[in-house]
Amino acid sequence: MQKFLRLKTPDFSHLSADQPIGIFDSGVGGLTIAKEIKRLLPQENLIYFGDTKHLPYGEKSREAIIGYSTKITSFLLEKNCKAIVIACNSATANALKEVLELVNQKVPVIDVINPVAEKVSYEIHNNVGVIATKATVSSGLYRKTIRKHNKFIKVDELATPLLVPAIEEGFKNHPITHAIVYNYLSNSKLKNIETLILGCTHYPLLLNEIKQFYGNRVRVIDSPSIVANQLKVILEKHRLLNKDNNEATYQFYLSDITKNFEKISRKFFGNSIDLELKVL
Repeated sequence: MQKFLRLKTPDFSHLSADQPIGIFDSGVGGLTIAKEIKRLLPQENLIYFGDTKHLPYGEKSREAIIGYSTKITSFLLEKNCKAIVIACNSATANALKEVLELVNQKVPVIDVINPVAEKVSYEIHNNVGVIATKATVSSGLYRKTIRKHNKFIKVDELATPLLVPAIEEGFKNHPITHAIVYNYLSNSKLKNIETLILGCTHYPLLLNEIKQFYGNRVRVIDSPSIVANQLKVILEKHRLLNKDNNEATYQFYLSDITKNFEKISRKFFGNSIDLELKVL
């Protein structure tokens, strides 16, 4: 008789609901995830790490991304976080395995690719396009994960490396960004798509420009909402939702403090927030 390996169910009973949620990204992009978590779970305390010194991750080697991601994860564990959200597609695509090994089921880990890919695979039945960094596209993780759940979906991925630097430099709603968006979305790889996944957490900051290009022809997937809902489901499952906190706290650590990060974080979280320099 064939024996099947039964995976051990993680035990998070040592965690408490009042512990913070840790979120990290290479820069401002993960703020789109953090903002949605704040909206959906307003009583949760958040700790955000933006690795602005090393952005963009999409241009870095896999080894470098693993190094950055594991150091930040260790820092967030030291800050007593009850869950880790990898709010970066490049980090998810290249370092998820290493982050999971480091965490070793001490806390839940939520990434930004698997929840989105799974939802798309069950809800979408047409051609899907993905725009992302070089590191994410090179991994092929969106295509592999979507087709693992639904082999009939055609997935075309396009590297769009100029978008993150443009966003980090503050060129949102700028003729330069309009030109870059138009150039990328006009690529023949995306010609026949009916659904577009923004495969980088920076890209929702350009949602208006992207929707303006497509009009109503293409459905654009709201990744921050999907990831935040996945986090909520996991916290509920393990009874880790913070329900008794009327004054949620938001801590921001940066490896290099930039004016654009300060501007966007204050827009999302209010002018009273503090940014702390932390070099790992």
